[in-house]
Amino acid sequence: MKKGESKVSTYPNVEETKQLIKELVSIPSPSGNTNRVISFVESYLNELHVQTKRNRKGGLIATLPGKNEDEHRMLTAHVDTLGAMVKEIKTNGRLRLDLIGGFRYNSIEGEYCEIETASGDIITGTILMHQTSVHVYKNAGEAERNQVNMEVRIDAKAESAEDVRNLGIEVGDFVSFDPRVQLTENGFIKSRHLDDKASVGILLQLIKRIKDEDIILPYTTHFLISNNEEIGYGGNSNITPETVEYLAVDMGAMGDGQSTDEYTVSICVKDSSGPYHYGLRKHLVELATKHDIGYKLDIYPFYGSDASAAIRAGYDIVHGLIGPGIDSSHAFERTHESSIMQTENLLYQYIQSPLVSY
Repeated sequence: MKKGESKVSTYPNVEETKQLIKELVSIPSPSGNTNRVISFVESYLNELHVQTKRNRKGGLIATLPGKNEDEHRMLTAHVDTLGAMVKEIKTNGRLRLDLIGGFRYNSIEGEYCEIETASGDIITGTILMHQTSVHVYKNAGEAERNQVNMEVRIDAKAESAEDVRNLGIEVGDFVSFDPRVQLTENGFIKSRHLDDKASVGILLQLIKRIKDEDIILPYTTHFLISNNEEIGYGGNSNITPETVEYLAVDMGAMGDGQSTDEYTVSICVKDSSGPYHYGLRKHLVELATKHDIGYKLDIYPFYGSDASAAIRAGYDIVHGLIGPGIDSSHAFERTHESSIMQTENLLYQYIQSPLVSY
């Protein structure tokens, strides 16, 4: 098989992985409010009898003991997503937002959303331009999509700030976006928040496969399910002193000039933080070539990962980044089951392989 081509895998759990991803994206979890999805992952791993612990930031660490307990590996994926907070309760009974994560207002225009109050009540709404009605606003199409012009229309009788506060809504309440997840018959998964819940689903299924096949890994391996990646520091702590290799599993970014596609695993060679470890990159390519795994090498120009966050935090580790190719990142995302399978298969080979030289 030529470099970069995709070969359909017969791995038996791809449908389970897709359903797991569907469950994950359906759980609201904007950065800063991730307890519910972390509890879901925790329960999943506890059913597999995998040792887990939470860190103080609210993330989850799962550990699979290996033959070598002196040198460790760590893999990470993040369950936190883009979202928003209530910035202001407007006098017209609508809400002004402050964004969580790096995306643009135009990507959420017209989206259904949920506001979670401090008491835990959920109130639905829609994110709209203030000047939406073309019958009223002459500049409806030209007005800038920004914090001033966009607002949340609450699904309740709320015509004043007092009405809104009587519903229990207050400044600082979290706002999550409807994922609108769909699994198509020809293998596509389209949904918000595939960044990075597609990778979380892949890691959970990888752990399940290791347990089902009674594989003893060559090195003790930790899996960090981080919960602050979208705001920059999800994976920069709780790395054991024994950890030698640290691999982030996160989306491959697609667009003009990019090699990444929706059908292969993307191996990142460089992002905004600089090059990833050359030896680990070559090792991943060798594994993909040896095991007929479709892959693409790529550079993500406006991107940072939990692996690069760990490097910035000062950890002396070999770091890398791979993941499924995701179209329209931080907006209306989509990938294909082939990319999920290729990523899962590369990880399966990687965690059973020797450490790279450094």
